[in-house]
Amino acid sequence: MKKRWMSAALCAVMVAGSLAGCGLKTPDAPTTTAAPAATEAPAADSKAEDKAEDTQAAGGDTQAASEASGNVMLYSSMQEDQLMAIKEGFEKKYPNIKMDYYFAGTGKVITKIATEHQSGQVAADVIWVGDPSDYIGFKNEGILAKYSSPEASAIADKFIDSEGYYTGARMMNMSIGYNTSLVTEEEAPKSWNDLLDAKWNNQIVMTDPSSAGTTKYFVGALLSSPDYGEEYFQKLKDNGCELESGTTATHNQVAAGAYKVGIMLDYVTQNLMDEGSPLGFTYIDKDLVSIFSPIGLVEGCANETNGKLLYDFILSKEGQEILVENNLRSVRDDVDQKGASVEEIAKAAMTVDLQSLSDNSDQIIETFDNIFK
Repeated sequence: MKKRWMSAALCAVMVAGSLAGCGLKTPDAPTTTAAPAATEAPAADSKAEDKAEDTQAAGGDTQAASEASGNVMLYSSMQEDQLMAIKEGFEKKYPNIKMDYYFAGTGKVITKIATEHQSGQVAADVIWVGDPSDYIGFKNEGILAKYSSPEASAIADKFIDSEGYYTGARMMNMSIGYNTSLVTEEEAPKSWNDLLDAKWNNQIVMTDPSSAGTTKYFVGALLSSPDYGEEYFQKLKDNGCELESGTTATHNQVAAGAYKVGIMLDYVTQNLMDEGSPLGFTYIDKDLVSIFSPIGLVEGCANETNGKLLYDFILSKEGQEILVENNLRSVRDDVDQKGASVEEIAKAAMTVDLQSLSDNSDQIIETFDNIFK
């Protein structure tokens, strides 16, 4: 299991380097809300007592936290404007700590982590990528440290690893976006199968799953479903669906009118809508792919105390409100959300087995590539 995950991660760099030869369009800058009842994550037991002995919370001593100084490094696949918002809020609360970050598509972030881990130490203090199934690989490889954040009490057990290695920190939804200058709300596809209609021939785009964890999660979810499977993606390919090598690029291409519709993320679409792009987004009412994106503390990281402070801040009400302001969804039950309600999302969302996605990560990409490349 360990070798397979590491091999897949390192192969991602070779895949990324050969994208131009696969007929993909030029990559853009990098980039899920898991429905609370929709994801079969490893079940968590009671949070407090079982995990407290693993790693003590950083925020227990308020005075020590306020006097904290130094640096902290975050590796993430989030969009940079959201990372900047988190950085601004964190550094305002901890003015003597400088938060640095590395951001790229999930494939590149995971490859960087795997390469550094093989060299002896991951340079990040905290990891925050899109696909929760990747954290099973991180855990199996010994990359993550156990940490029980004091902020986890406001987060549902289903978003917390039962062994205490990671905690869901944001929520995103993958569904169908469209260019409103070319497609009306009534015309827009309302289901995954609607994308197979001949009227969308050569007018569909999605992100290559080898470059984006959220898309890999989407592809894995549908491949494992008896209602879709390989046949669905073959039909999607036959209907002229094209690939982009970055999440942002996919959304920008639909916004520019290069494609009428796309398999897109709600928060990235909303960000562009806020900037004036002619986009709409349909929350399909069956088999919506909802994704919770965890954070994890790196084992043996250089700035452990500051890493815990950042971890806590991201999960705090203050940190989660920053995410909501930037069109993401909170994992906390005490933060007001924007857009579709959690209940609506939970009703529409697919059930996804994270362990299965992790175990079959290589096969997911291989199956998809055999169809599309």
